[in-house]
Amino acid sequence: MSIRKKDLLELELMSYTDIAYEIIKEDKKKYNTPKLFKEVCKLLQLSEEEMMEKIGDFFTALTTDGRFILINSTNWDLKENHVVKVVVDNGDEEEVEPDSEEEEITDEENQDIEDDYSDEAVDDVADEDDMKDLTIVDEEDIEE
Repeated sequence: MSIRKKDLLELELMSYTDIAYEIIKEDKKKYNTPKLFKEVCKLLQLSEEEMMEKIGDFFTALTTDGRFILINSTNWDLKENHVVKVVVDNGDEEEVEPDSEEEEITDEENQDIEDDYSDEAVDDVADEDDMKDLTIVDEEDIEE
């Protein structure tokens, strides 16, 4: 039975998203949020004021309902009307050759760079002079 031929009592038992689903399915066209909700409100005989109060909740319900898909950030359609392309990444990556303009770093130069950074890291940690005032405390030395 057409959604537009159902009586008001039947429609009131349905959710807004269920009515919207039936409208899109029946009309076979995309709707933006205000037009779709206006159709729902017209079927439910809701006033313009009620429509303005509930349109935010309607939009939220559409975004969380898995049956709908937002096309081009403006129009709603049913997911079942669209094919989903699944791309499987098998993890094979092509090795990228360096550009001819870029300078390749030899293993020896790479080791020098690593040594430079590791020396800085040790210098930043602590000098022996910084540690001379520290004492080792056993658990027995701690008073409770």
